[in-house]
Amino acid sequence: MIDFIYQDPYPILKDDTQYRKITSDFVKVEKFGEREILTVDPKGLELLAEEALTDVSFMLRTSHLQKLRNILDDPEATDNDRFVAYNLLQNASVAAEGQLPSCQDTGTAIIMAKKGESIFTGVDDAEWLSRGIFNTYQKRNLRYSQIVPISMFEEKNSGSNLPAQIDIYAKKGDSYEFLFMAKGGGSANKTYLYQQTKSLLNEKSMDAFVRAKIKDLGTSACPPYHLALVIGGTSAEANLSAVKKASAGYYDNLPTTGNMAGQAFRDHEWEQKVQQICQESAIGAQFGGKYFTHDVRVIRLPRHAASCPVGLGVSCSADRNIKGKITKDGIYVEQLEVNPKQFLPETAPHLEAPVEIDLNMPMKDMLAKLSQYPIKTRLKLNGTVIVARDIAHAKIMEMLEAGQPMPEYFKNHPVYYAGPAKTPEGMASGSFGPTTAGRMDVYVDEFQKHGGSMIMLAKGNRTKQVTDACNKYGGFYLGSIGGPAAILAQDNILKVEVVDFEELGMEAVRKITVKDFPAFIITDDKGNDFFENL
Repeated sequence: MIDFIYQDPYPILKDDTQYRKITSDFVKVEKFGEREILTVDPKGLELLAEEALTDVSFMLRTSHLQKLRNILDDPEATDNDRFVAYNLLQNASVAAEGQLPSCQDTGTAIIMAKKGESIFTGVDDAEWLSRGIFNTYQKRNLRYSQIVPISMFEEKNSGSNLPAQIDIYAKKGDSYEFLFMAKGGGSANKTYLYQQTKSLLNEKSMDAFVRAKIKDLGTSACPPYHLALVIGGTSAEANLSAVKKASAGYYDNLPTTGNMAGQAFRDHEWEQKVQQICQESAIGAQFGGKYFTHDVRVIRLPRHAASCPVGLGVSCSADRNIKGKITKDGIYVEQLEVNPKQFLPETAPHLEAPVEIDLNMPMKDMLAKLSQYPIKTRLKLNGTVIVARDIAHAKIMEMLEAGQPMPEYFKNHPVYYAGPAKTPEGMASGSFGPTTAGRMDVYVDEFQKHGGSMIMLAKGNRTKQVTDACNKYGGFYLGSIGGPAAILAQDNILKVEVVDFEELGMEAVRKITVKDFPAFIITDDKGNDFFENL
């Protein structure tokens, strides 16, 4: 006969988070019979959500910034690693001023909360937390990214960045604990579930599995990453939930061994092994090198005997995670770094001078200029660029299928895959970094056949169909740094105007003027692709 055993399946041993107090208001302790109840005014929930989503849109954790500085100080880092890290630190310094968010994709608002049984609010907590999210996205220069379905195929932007994802769990005690995340589409899309078996659970098989699956991540979610690998889980949903929380550092203080109650634990030995595999991949901080990941969390969970779910996910260079809590003493939010400039070196890392490209030349002359240089060449772009992303590409494809001509702007100018955040008063642009290139891969062959998309500018790796199309039609894909959306808006984008599909909001086609815009040749007109060679 076995004894009954129960424990918290995710026993976080300590919380060493530094919090700042927002207010002592909105909380009071009241008697309910012989029991003390912490009554929370719902306006406190609204305030906490607004403060947390505001902070996390413009500031980062000190530990994250220190890891970027470590790249600059590492003699083994490549010039490309240092170039990306330096740009991301500059970007963090601009974003911390509170006008330009760190990333143009200001994300889906996600809240995971644990509510003590001695907490009373008297309301639907998710509604009041949503009010706080609504306030932040209305008041700040953030982007509305949530698309709601009207019918099976008709969609509209909600215009508020709602709905949010809010999951509230019950726990013992008189505290209310929160994890807030602003999850961009790029990093959310790089979450993978692999349904494996017991045959994976040995050194050789696990090593081979990790080496193969790391390549699925690519660079489109803006590395260097905080990588989470979760093995096991009582369900696929439990596995992926643990991936998301682990990537946010929420499970950093789990135990390091398992037990017969099935507690989750971190495996530090495998974290080091996976980190080494990531470094050996040579993918680096987007354009080759050592720093594909900052760090790795490996979490081991119990599983059904017939199942072995394995989850892989990341938190990107916009590491937008922040904790909060409500106690009898007040309302608190995690203290993020207010002075990122302290992590910048006195002088920028030395790099070879980039090749300057005049984007106001005729397209054939731009293509001829780019054709002179190999992949990996660093560029500095000046001139006119067309901005278009998913919905605009779909609409232009519909035009071609209906026998209409390719718009001239798509033929005459490079195309930048992006969608801006709101523009601060007095500035030319809101945060305006690149979006994931791979989502537009399906359009490239057809567009280039019609003379459009001959030079594409975005982030991340692409499929072979893009390499083949560029080889066939003489096109190029240029990689932009994923992450520094604020500094691009401040320093590199001089003018923005809508030229088509204005009704699409952030998905409208725009024409922008850029100055010294950084990029790399990733795919050329000869069938070469940077990422294929890694």
